[in-house]
Amino acid sequence: MSHNQLRTQTFNFALRVISLSKVLQEDQKEFVLSKQFLRSGTAIGALIREAQFAQSRADFINKLSIGLKETNESIYWIELISKSYSLYEKNCNELLVVCNEIKAMLISSVKTAKNNL
Repeated sequence: MSHNQLRTQTFNFALRVISLSKVLQEDQKEFVLSKQFLRSGTAIGALIREAQFAQSRADFINKLSIGLKETNESIYWIELISKSYSLYEKNCNELLVVCNEIKAMLISSVKTAKNNL
């Protein structure tokens, strides 16, 4: 998957994160999990964007690695939301698939960048 595809995928993922967070806050009055999820889920794409203009190869790897950590954290929040609010289980399962795809792309990108050092 190209860098542009990764940017698009993480942007679209962030939009879905925003939607689910909004629903959790409005319908369930759930503010703690939803805000944690919102923060980590939207950070992934922001870090991909930051990596585009990294100051060095090491900075590029660092930004992608932090994005990978945020992806892993997002998976945790999705799983927690899914188990806590079964009403959103289908939506969460779809988000898990996308998040795991992003995770795989980031792992591959970090490995490639490290090998090119």
